[in-house]
Amino acid sequence: MFKKIDQYIIRKYLSTFLYVALIFTQIAIVIDFSEKVEEFIDEPVTVKQVLVDYYLNFVFWINGVLWPLYSLITVIFFTSRMAYNSEIISILGAGVSFRRMMVPYMLAASLIAGLHLLGNHIIIPIGNKTKLDFEHAYVWKESDEGKTRNVDMFIAPQEKVFVRYYRKKDTTAMDLRLERFEDNQLKSYIKAKTAEWKGYPNHWELKNYEIRTFNGMDEELIVGRGETLDTSFNLVPADFVRYNNQKEMMTTPELRKFIEDERQRGVNLTKVYQIEIYRRTADPFTILILTVIGMAVASRKVRGGMGLHLALGVAIGAIFIFLSRFSITFATSEALPALLGVWIPNIVFSAIALVLVLNAQK
Repeated sequence: MFKKIDQYIIRKYLSTFLYVALIFTQIAIVIDFSEKVEEFIDEPVTVKQVLVDYYLNFVFWINGVLWPLYSLITVIFFTSRMAYNSEIISILGAGVSFRRMMVPYMLAASLIAGLHLLGNHIIIPIGNKTKLDFEHAYVWKESDEGKTRNVDMFIAPQEKVFVRYYRKKDTTAMDLRLERFEDNQLKSYIKAKTAEWKGYPNHWELKNYEIRTFNGMDEELIVGRGETLDTSFNLVPADFVRYNNQKEMMTTPELRKFIEDERQRGVNLTKVYQIEIYRRTADPFTILILTVIGMAVASRKVRGGMGLHLALGVAIGAIFIFLSRFSITFATSEALPALLGVWIPNIVFSAIALVLVLNAQK
């Protein structure tokens, strides 16, 4: 059963965390609005779209990014105040060990980390889909970095497609070649001067086409010059669209399926998506680690008081963010395995947290 001191600390943690999250969220909204207000005025968007489609989901996204930092600031803020009021000394003097005092901190941090884990993997990506669609349509209209020239990919285990040029404005593929294999042997291919997208499910209209089939030494050729052919194959206009933040628009199950589909198509540039999956799990654990560090730093009563503790907290947060970005950059560039690159900051700061706990005020 929780003792009164446990309830007191948990209540302090959660209420202060909500306060910190509210303050920083408001600041983030004001800064973001000041950057995008001109686009909101110039583009044909309604107030409802800005508030509901964009900023409602922006709140979830910015909190998902900053919750670990919020937890550090929260712990330092209320623990430093407790230390200044001699509450920490009184608790320790009553026979409560430092490790026992960590229990309510870790319980509150675990609750927040659990919500963060659920949000990272499911809730935030669902909201990001609406938010980023809004940004791509009205704010960052030139952010599409999809490949449109010399596209070569597998669209099924035994089917490969090549497109010399894809025209996005009218969803037309130029100089398309679709190859089908059996037992690593080319069995047939379709060539078309143009292939125009006609809608789902995977409906294309080929113009000026050529169909060639192979059966041992026998070969059959069908030429449709000036004619059209309606057909379907596993290629859609979305396959030619890529955004830098596209990984943020997919839930973790969708990301795993996307990675598998890309590998089947012969696209091996999926490491950035693997890093995103690992990051979604690593960030909630960061909350637990920074909670321990913040508690160990702020529980000592020092002459500088809360100001010194907050300065130390900001410095620790800055170092953590720098190390996180540094290691992810190395992981993305193949210098480190994806899993190790994401977890290096947590490993390093776990060691720091252990040292601080061993040397904490007893």
